[in-house]
Amino acid sequence: MNKNYYAILMAGGVGSRFWPVSKKKFPKQFHDILGTGETLIQRTFNRLAKLIPEENILILTNGMYNDLVKQQLPNVTDNQIVLEPVMRNTAPCILLSALKIQKQNEDAMMVVAPSDHWIEDEDAFVADLQTAFDACQRQDNLLMTLGIQPTFPHTGYGYIQYKENTSSAINKVLNFKEKPDYHTAKEYLSAGNYVWNAGIFVWSAKAITEEFKIHNPTMYEIFAEGESYYNTTQEQRFINENYEDAENISIDYAIMEKAENVCVIPANFDWNDLGSWGALHDELDRDEHENVFINAKSLTQNASNNIVRTLGNKLVVLKDIDNYIIVEDEEVLLVYPRGDEQGIKEVRNLAKEKFGEDLI
Repeated sequence: MNKNYYAILMAGGVGSRFWPVSKKKFPKQFHDILGTGETLIQRTFNRLAKLIPEENILILTNGMYNDLVKQQLPNVTDNQIVLEPVMRNTAPCILLSALKIQKQNEDAMMVVAPSDHWIEDEDAFVADLQTAFDACQRQDNLLMTLGIQPTFPHTGYGYIQYKENTSSAINKVLNFKEKPDYHTAKEYLSAGNYVWNAGIFVWSAKAITEEFKIHNPTMYEIFAEGESYYNTTQEQRFINENYEDAENISIDYAIMEKAENVCVIPANFDWNDLGSWGALHDELDRDEHENVFINAKSLTQNASNNIVRTLGNKLVVLKDIDNYIIVEDEEVLLVYPRGDEQGIKEVRNLAKEKFGEDLI
């Protein structure tokens, strides 16, 4: 394996749209959501380890999840776990990690990957990732992203418009687009040169830190002051004292939409961001009426397109129910229409206001 390859595995989110299974104290990346025998973070780590040396994979997560990371990834060292004292979106944690890695290896190349995505064809993922690494080695100031070939006009994802390159898989990015309405998403699909923004990035540690110097110098100065502390016993103290001063901003807004040298590879693998119960429904085996049952036995009459999850293999009887999410937790029973699943995050917040933080 190439000792210059590194990965940043981002695992700090709370997965609020997977409530009530995903809760602040135990979010979805630490669950075996798909019933594969591996949690999402374990699956992602093992997928990255097909190309990246395991000791070069950093876990970016909130301080409250340190024990969960160590339990589920027992071979990672303390120096591989970067603990955020507060949530600050993706730009701060990526810059911090890039500086930490660059201090360790000036020739480092990095992939940034969320911990909760589902990728079925892992060999195709590794091949695309290698293509991105090779491109960044040829052009050391390049910022790469892997875009997902859209299969329908999805309104829940951002899109990337690119200039098609008939001679290479590497395409120049023209624009990053916000989540569109349905009509606009259909236009993107018809155009043929748009991909979903999956939030998977590849670049050299040097290239991304240079872009922060140009486009977000304030954030760069905050974290550059800690250079002498990175990879030492003083690192966490510096992070705890300075991290909250960083702007709460995504890498897309902070860098990718401003930089000139951004390219995309339309991915050759299937992908699902597992952002909601509906997305999970699409990935799991369904009965003849398109129902999905997780940890449950079923008896149905005129019931279709539902997803049901119980705690202990209960018998679930459904009659005259269509297109619902039915999820049991130790403290919560959720019965919610799939067509309105984006509202689960709001319901979660209402439950917090009325019944307290323990339920979320």
